[in-house]
Amino acid sequence: MEPLIPRHTDIIQRAREVGRVVVEELAVHFGVSPQTIRKDLNELCEAGLLQRIHGGAVLSSGIANYAYEARRNLALEEKRAIGAHAASLVPDGSSLLINIGTTTEQVAMALGGKKDLLVITNNINVVNILKDDQSIELIVTGGLVRHTDGGVVGEAAVQLIQQFKVDYAIIGASAVDQDGSIMDYDYREVKIAQAIIENARQTILVTDHMKLERTAPVRIGHLSQLDRMVTDRPLPKQLTQICADGDVQVDIAPQLN
Repeated sequence: MEPLIPRHTDIIQRAREVGRVVVEELAVHFGVSPQTIRKDLNELCEAGLLQRIHGGAVLSSGIANYAYEARRNLALEEKRAIGAHAASLVPDGSSLLINIGTTTEQVAMALGGKKDLLVITNNINVVNILKDDQSIELIVTGGLVRHTDGGVVGEAAVQLIQQFKVDYAIIGASAVDQDGSIMDYDYREVKIAQAIIENARQTILVTDHMKLERTAPVRIGHLSQLDRMVTDRPLPKQLTQICADGDVQVDIAPQLN
């Protein structure tokens, strides 16, 4: 691969920070034609650094994870719909574990109005969302706080989770592979997610369709370990069959008005 020109480096950095880059916006930013930007994006995609989407590109899933703030803005309306539907599955008086993730945060946002919940989480953002709700008893794990996303990780967090047996686990992941593997980037967060799955009576994966187009290096588990999956679009045929074989219920979250 030839060395990147400064404009290419800037495009990659913008994709990392914002989550996606758009041809027309890049053309204005750099003062070049859209055709030039399309050529830039094609070259970066051929090099495996970006992936083309309609009208632009996103950071290649095999390179690195998106900045957390950028991930919040990706498929935001879909995540809100997923969060609302997943929250509707949790009855009053339930106990639940919630891990780190922008989609699990949307579940927490939608839990408002529920009564007598016990929520255990390693997600500082979920704590901030729920801390003022007097009807929710909130427990946060101990451990190392990751500056990048507010996730609490480490053996202390795992040990606290292992003390509970909750009604529901609400988990997010960075990617779902076509063979049904549930993936993430940080092995420390994977340990948390595995402990959450093992210590819940029902496990619900919340994931938008973009996670089905990405990959990540560390395996959390397999779709067959779940009870339910809430997403925003019908699954590809292979994943649909995996869920059917594993008796995993797949819910397509209705769009919010």
